[in-house]
Amino acid sequence: MVIKCKAAVAWEPGKPLSIEEVEVAPPKAHEVRIKIVASGVCHTDWTFLHEVGKTMNPQPFPVILGHEGAGVVESVGPGVTKMSKGDKVIPLVVPQCGQCERCLNPKTNLCTKNWKKTQQCLLADGTSRITCKNQQIYQFIGISTFSEYTVVPEDNVTKIHPDAPLDRVCLLGCGVSTGYGAAVNTGKVESGSTCAVFGLGAVGLAAVMGCKAAGASRIIAVDINPDKSKIAKTFGATEFVNPKDHSKPIQEVLRELTNGGVDFSLECVGNVGVMRAAVEACSPAGGVCVMVGWTQMGELTLVAEDILLGKSLKGSYFGGWKSVEAVPKLVQDYMSGKLLLDEFVTHRLTLDQVNQAFDLMITGKSIRTVIKM
Repeated sequence: MVIKCKAAVAWEPGKPLSIEEVEVAPPKAHEVRIKIVASGVCHTDWTFLHEVGKTMNPQPFPVILGHEGAGVVESVGPGVTKMSKGDKVIPLVVPQCGQCERCLNPKTNLCTKNWKKTQQCLLADGTSRITCKNQQIYQFIGISTFSEYTVVPEDNVTKIHPDAPLDRVCLLGCGVSTGYGAAVNTGKVESGSTCAVFGLGAVGLAAVMGCKAAGASRIIAVDINPDKSKIAKTFGATEFVNPKDHSKPIQEVLRELTNGGVDFSLECVGNVGVMRAAVEACSPAGGVCVMVGWTQMGELTLVAEDILLGKSLKGSYFGGWKSVEAVPKLVQDYMSGKLLLDEFVTHRLTLDQVNQAFDLMITGKSIRTVIKM
């Protein structure tokens, strides 16, 4: 049965989202139809809408954005065995089929199942399950959580604890998992080390939290917004540095503060200029820089000697987590008090207010806005 519901549709790049009635078709084989309860608003959603052709490759429109959600299974298609109607679930930007070469490789989380299709904002058969005004609507990363209902491939969904609060654990669908994992998985931050985190949105603050969990002794939080100083310390930062307060480049400031450079730097902005600064802020004696912020088209230039002398530069996607198996454990960590989530949520809005959520984010007034459906 087709479900009619509300969704925020992006009809064209650079324009506000429009609240529309859409039709969500039943799930096909190995798909799950989910009633979305809550969705975080991630900077990548805004980037997709406003940076197409600049820092993002050309993308298909019309599209329903949103990829950081949580909900309840409404129905499942033929062949789905891992979950059933009524289960609480989190849709995943990275699949985990458990069978492909990459799933079997402990060094990566980049499962290849349906990857090319979902990156084209389509499901496995090359179509979408959502239509509006007799027109196919693309599904952002194959997910689309800015809709009251959506259909997602089963390998892009994970079942979570039945008591998990969906309006908080939704953040584990992207931002918090990404930043936290970049520190503890990709960067492998070490106990007693000195770290710098560039950019204190949700991803950056989660990276700060990861550095603290790994036992770093100094965590220098870097942002041009002075209002981020207090919240950074909530997540474990020991110091806050605003590049605008200094006449020297931020990498020079950090090298002076740390007797030559930090052990670990995490770039959580998605800006190639900041990425270079993050590399240059690292100690030449084995410093590790992790690129976390999302950008597709930017070209990064480096001084060869920076790497030649012993620094490492790594990339991190979804924090390196094997998604289907890791996210339920992160939910449990939150429920047992090992992981902060509530502190990220600064605003709660309705789907009708989704454009306001973007405004709050790009003006630096929010960390995470959660949309309650």
